Amino acid sequence: MSLTDLSDPTPLRIGTVTLVVRDAARVSEFYREVVGLAETGCEGGTIHLGVGARTLLELVASPGAPLSDRGAAGLFHTAFLLPDRAALGRWLRHAAGQRVTLQGASDHGVSEAVYLADPEGNGIEIYADRPAGAWPRSGGALRMVTEPMDADAVLAAGGGAAYAGAPEGTVVGHVHLQTGSVALSERFYTDALGLELTQAMPSAAFLSSGGYHHHVAANVWNSRGAPPRDPAATGLRGFEILARDEAAFERAEAAVLRSGATAARAREAIHLTDPSGVGVALRRG
Repeated sequence: MSLTDLSDPTPLRIGTVTLVVRDAARVSEFYREVVGLAETGCEGGTIHLGVGARTLLELVASPGAPLSDRGAAGLFHTAFLLPDRAALGRWLRHAAGQRVTLQGASDHGVSEAVYLADPEGNGIEIYADRPAGAWPRSGGALRMVTEPMDADAVLAAGGGAAYAGAPEGTVVGHVHLQTGSVALSERFYTDALGLELTQAMPSAAFLSSGGYHHHVAANVWNSRGAPPRDPAATGLRGFEILARDEAAFERAEAAVLRSGATAARAREAIHLTDPSGVGVALRRG
């Protein structure tokens, strides 16, 4: 299954990601001009960006916020999933035309991905999934890899067409966290939210709902032993996990209750804080 295969949606998925930024106008321009999101609203110092009527990213303006350290717990990257490889090719040509600084491009077997960062250092992944039947496995278990992406083939898939903004169907496919402890993060997302571990290594864990390769990942590559993030600092304030239907919400709600995690209810959502100090809002959607 792929997140873009709407005939077989996962029970849980990522909703809106919320970042605290110092210069909201500058960061918003980057997500509009480079990523291709559109402004969907602005209220009370928060800029909403997304595709169509769906908000994917909220930028909370806080000009005096302390800057997050590179080794602090919080965001590794927000991963924007495009509908197909052709869209990724069009975006890659667009990024080259804008002379965007890229941090890398990888073939993960399950997907092809390009990495960059916004003006305040928040990591971004732009990616497209391969069909689930082509995902690499070993003994039945998913085995994501990191190999060089064939940029020429991806560009060719775009067919030379212009990138006219993030296309309909673009979503936040996953959120990748940096944490002080992989074990604590893995336990939180499996026990409190019912996600399943899809791949583990000593320095990272990948977790998902419904057989997807990952909706949440956590690593200690820059942040081993880091305490929970400063809630006033720039970076990832939190993100939503959306339940596709009432049954999925009730299963996730039951996991929260079984885990004993501290949770609060507000605005038709269950609000939790993960071991890195990142807010997680479980809601229907």
